[in-house]
Amino acid sequence: MKRILLACSAGMSTSLLVANMQKYAQSIGIEVMIKAVPVAQAETKYKEWDIVMLGPQVRHTLKRFEEIIDGQIPVTVIDMRDYGMMHGENVLKKALAILGE
Repeated sequence: MKRILLACSAGMSTSLLVANMQKYAQSIGIEVMIKAVPVAQAETKYKEWDIVMLGPQVRHTLKRFEEIIDGQIPVTVIDMRDYGMMHGENVLKKALAILGE
């Protein structure tokens, strides 16, 4: 099971994206754990996850995340269009591709 952590401003706007990602995962038979949290929480909880995906509204924190995570797991920014349109399928595909799935 892949564990995907989404980090955004408050963790609330991303909950719809999480639901769409989970819906797509179920449709293709992939078991994933996906959670959305505020950036500050993601900075301390990243070790429990396989990848951290930052919402476009917090992309300015990417460099800080890369320093904190120090290559232990991948960290990336969610595409602004996919985020805005809540394209869970595209976001999940990107996460899985980064994780080598």
